[in-house]
Amino acid sequence: MTSSLANVIRQAESAILGKPQQIRFALACLLARGHLLIEDLPGVGKTTLAQVLSRTLGLQFTRVQFTSDLLPADILGVSVYERDSNQFKFHPGPIFAQMILADEVNRATPKAQSALLEAMEEHQVTIEGVTRPLPAPFFVIATQNPSHQIGTFPLPESQLDRFLMRIEMGYPDAAAERGLLSGIDRREIIAKLTPQMESAELLALQQQVKQIHVAPPLLDYVQAILRHTRESAHYTHGLSPRAGLALLSAARAWALIDGRDAVIPEDVQTILPGVVSHRLHSLVEPQSSLTQQLIAAVAIP
Repeated sequence: MTSSLANVIRQAESAILGKPQQIRFALACLLARGHLLIEDLPGVGKTTLAQVLSRTLGLQFTRVQFTSDLLPADILGVSVYERDSNQFKFHPGPIFAQMILADEVNRATPKAQSALLEAMEEHQVTIEGVTRPLPAPFFVIATQNPSHQIGTFPLPESQLDRFLMRIEMGYPDAAAERGLLSGIDRREIIAKLTPQMESAELLALQQQVKQIHVAPPLLDYVQAILRHTRESAHYTHGLSPRAGLALLSAARAWALIDGRDAVIPEDVQTILPGVVSHRLHSLVEPQSSLTQQLIAAVAIP
């Protein structure tokens, strides 16, 4: 692990108490050039995690509050006629930033949600027939309230699949919660955070992730996981090739964070819940124990 990466983790952990695993998952997702979905109850730190990462990584950050009346143009931008120049001028929307927080994404209509599809997949947007590239690095963090809450629109599978990982924050443990209750307001702490890494170094780390070695037996293991989900009667449907690529990318990033130049089976097992929990649905197992059952069912070559 580079010193800058260690500093990023250290500063993030000082601002978000008791959530080291969630911080590392989010960082692995970014290093793998993926997008992150955080699903949990209001008030457990979903938005705080996004804000801390953006400030710690020194990224240009915008926040979009998704509501039922949000329109795609509110996200992408719009062309406005200017009388002085006698022509239309494009005014970019908040999507043109390095990190986008799509806050409470499932409170917007499917039409507004779909405005993110091309941006997340292609790192570009096409507006009025013109394709415009997005900044690099480009990263979407979306927060989502549980689907049973009032006023939510479930994300379609095509939208969910654009997120490399989904995580939950969970309630803090007793020690972390005491620190939150007795400490300084999180907003004051976030305001004092300083960048621990420049964009150029982050882009270099993303390239380094691609160079992390994956041995043929490790590929056999990933393929065995994919094959099991497709052949087992436990699941509504199996994992796609895209899910396999996501699993490898996330495992490579996890190995880099762990200071190794090669992926080991434990990397795949560690990162598996974040990568498959929103892509795989069991017919017999509780969703909470789905990945444990999958790990137990597939032997390491």
